[in-house]
Amino acid sequence: MVLGFLLARAGIEVLVLEKHADFFRDFRGDTIHPSTFELMYELGVLDDFLRVPHQQLLQIGAAVDDFTVTVADFSHLPVHCKFVGLMPQWDFLNFIAEKAKAYPQFHLRMESEVTDLIRENGRVTGVRARTREGDREFRAGLTVGADGRHSIVRAKAGFEVIDLGAPIDVLWMRVSRLPTDPEQTLGRFRAGKLLVTLNRGDYWQCAYVIPKGGFAAIQKNGLPAFRRDLETVATFLQGRTIELKDWSDIKLLSVAVDRLRHWSRSGLLCIGDSAHAMSPIGGVGINLAIQDAVAAANILAPVFSTGASPDADVHKVQARREFPTRMTQAVQVFAHKRFIGPALATKAPLARLPLPLALLKHFPILRRIPARMVGLGFRPEHIHTSEARTTRGPMHQCPSAFKR
Repeated sequence: MVLGFLLARAGIEVLVLEKHADFFRDFRGDTIHPSTFELMYELGVLDDFLRVPHQQLLQIGAAVDDFTVTVADFSHLPVHCKFVGLMPQWDFLNFIAEKAKAYPQFHLRMESEVTDLIRENGRVTGVRARTREGDREFRAGLTVGADGRHSIVRAKAGFEVIDLGAPIDVLWMRVSRLPTDPEQTLGRFRAGKLLVTLNRGDYWQCAYVIPKGGFAAIQKNGLPAFRRDLETVATFLQGRTIELKDWSDIKLLSVAVDRLRHWSRSGLLCIGDSAHAMSPIGGVGINLAIQDAVAAANILAPVFSTGASPDADVHKVQARREFPTRMTQAVQVFAHKRFIGPALATKAPLARLPLPLALLKHFPILRRIPARMVGLGFRPEHIHTSEARTTRGPMHQCPSAFKR
C-alpha cells in the first residue's frame, strides 16, 4: 500500500490488489515505529496521521522475576516522533489508502486474490486473480509481491527461501484492562514463561511466547491451566483471563525467520515479509517492510517516469535493503538463542539480572542503542520521490501491480 501510494504520488499508474473486502482483521503486531512516523512527516501528512487513534510508547521495558528494567528509551532519537505508536493496522492501511486515492494514478481493487503469475517469453507480465467478477488477468510492467510470509507470489515464482530457523511460536490474545493496571508495556519473564503485554487503552494485547510446536501440549493441558500460567507471569490479570472462553480466542503465530536468496527476476519483485519473514521480536516487521517500499519507490519511480523497463534496476532494491534485513535477522536469531530460549528453559527465580539487562538498568545511556535499532533500524530510508500533478487525466496501462 505504501509503495503504491509513493509511486502514484510520483505520477506512476499503480494497481493494488487486496484479497479481502476490507482491512479489518487482527494483524496482531500493530506497532508504528519512529522511522515510519518520520516518513509521514516527510510526506507532509504527519499531523493527519497523529489524529488517527493510537497509544504512544516512550520506553520499552522488561520485568524479569522481581526485577524491572527499561530496555529502550526513544526520547533521544533524532526524529519528530520520539515514541513507538500502537495503531491497528486496519487504521494505518485505511489512512494510506485514503491519502493515495488523492492521486488519479492510484487504483485499489478489493476482493482480488492473486492465484498465479503470468509469464511471457521468460518474463513476468502480470497476475491472475480471483475477483468478484470471476477470474481475471492483470498485466503490468512490474509485479510486486507484498503478500506476507505465506506469499503466493514468491511461491509461484519458485524463489529459493533461506530458512534461518526460529525456536519459538507466539500465542496472541486480548484481555480487558483496568484503570488500576500498570501503564507500561513490558516483556514479563517468570518461571520459564514469557508474556508481552501491550497497553491498548481499554485492553491488553498479549503475546505469550512458547517453544516451537508447543501449542498442542498447552492445549492438552487444558484452558484453565493456560489461564493460570498467564496469571503467574502477570499477576494483575488475575480474575480476567476467564475472558479467554475457548481456544478460538487465542491465535497461534508460527514464527519464521527467513529471506529469499533473490528478491527479483524479470518483471517481478518481492518486498516485506514476502522477501524476508521476521520474528515478532521488536515488532519491526511492518516497519522494515515500509522501508523496503520507500527504497523501491526511490529506485524505480525515476525509471518508470522515463517509460523504460524496470528490469535493469529492480535488483537494486535488494542491494539496498539486504544489509538491514540481514542485520535485523541476525539480532533476532541471536536473541532467540541467547535470551529467549534460555529464559523459557529456566524455571527457578533469578538471583540477579543477566549482564546485558543489568548494564541497561545501571547505565541509562545504553538504552539508546536498542531504541535506535528498534525505532530506526540499520538503514532508515527517506522520501526522495517528488510529487507529480494530482489532476485526473487519461488512463494508461498500469505499469505496476501489487498484492498484499
